[in-house]
Amino acid sequence: MLRRLAKNFRFSVLPVPGRLIAVIFFVVLFICPLFVNTRYPLLILMIASLYGIFAVSWDLLSGYTGQLNFGHALFFGIGAYGSALLYKYAGWPPVVTILLGAIGAAAIGSALCLPALRLRGPYLSLFTLALPLLMTEVVRGFPEITGGYGGIRGLPRIADSTVGEYYIILLVMIVSVLIMWKLTDAGSKYVRTGLIFHAIREDEIAARATGINTIRYKILAFAIGGFFAGIAGGLFAHIIKGAGLGVFSMVMSFQVIIWSVFGGMVSIYGPLVGVFTLYPLVELVGTTPASDYKFIIMVVIVILILLFMPEGVAVWI
Repeated sequence: MLRRLAKNFRFSVLPVPGRLIAVIFFVVLFICPLFVNTRYPLLILMIASLYGIFAVSWDLLSGYTGQLNFGHALFFGIGAYGSALLYKYAGWPPVVTILLGAIGAAAIGSALCLPALRLRGPYLSLFTLALPLLMTEVVRGFPEITGGYGGIRGLPRIADSTVGEYYIILLVMIVSVLIMWKLTDAGSKYVRTGLIFHAIREDEIAARATGINTIRYKILAFAIGGFFAGIAGGLFAHIIKGAGLGVFSMVMSFQVIIWSVFGGMVSIYGPLVGVFTLYPLVELVGTTPASDYKFIIMVVIVILILLFMPEGVAVWI
C-alpha cells in the first residue's frame, strides 16, 4: 500500500505544480507550532482554517451547482448557535454539540431553502440573502434562550492547549476539504454527485430531461454545504468561546463570496487560497498603523484581481 501511495505521489502530485504547492503548504501548516510560541499567530491560522471549510462549502453549493447563495452565513450561524445552546442547556461535550449543530445546520438550512429550489438567478440570491436576517431576528426575539444581543458566552475549549486546538482544527479542515473535493469530482469512478452537480450548473433543464432528479440533488447540495459550514461555525464558537449575532451578519456572507471569487470558484482549492491570502493579510495590516484602512486595502486587492485575473488566483498556480 505504501508503495502504491508513493507511486501515486510521484506520478499524480509531483508533475502538477499546483498539487505540489498544496502539499508543501499543508506540511508548513503542520510544522508551524514548532516555530511559533504565541497563541495569536496560531489563532489566526485556526480561524483561517475554519473560514477555509466555510468557503469551500459555499463553493460546493454556489460554484459547482450554480445555486448562488448570498446567505451562507445562515449555516455557519446555526452551527455556532446550535453547538452553544446544546452545551449551555444539555452540558454535552464539544465533539457532540459541534456535530449535532452541523446536522442541525444542514437540516434547518435545507428546510428553509426548500421554497427557493424552483428559483433561479437573482430571485434565489435575494431569497437566500434574507434567511440570515430572519434568523437574526429569531435570536433577538428569544433573549432568555439565545442571550439576545449579548449572545452565549463561556463555551469550553476543544482541547487543553492551543497547539491541541490547532491540530484538531487543521485535521478537520483537511478531512472536510478532501470529502468535499471527492463529492464534487466529476471524474470520480465511485461518486457521481460531482458529475450531476456540474450538469445542474450547466443546464438544469437538460439535466432534468435526462432523468436526473434536480430537486433532490439541489437539496443534497444545500445539505452538504450546510453541514460543513455548520462544522466550521460550531468550531468557531468554541475557539472564541461564544456565539453572537455576528455569525449571521451580511459581512460574513459576503466575505465567503469574496474569498472564493478571489481564489477561484469551482476549484475547491481556490477558496482556500483566497482565505489563507486575504484573512491573514487583513489581520496583519490590522496590527500596523494602517489598521483603519485594512478593509480598503483588501477591497483594492480584490478589485485588481478581478480586473487582471477574473478566474481567480488559484488558476495561475
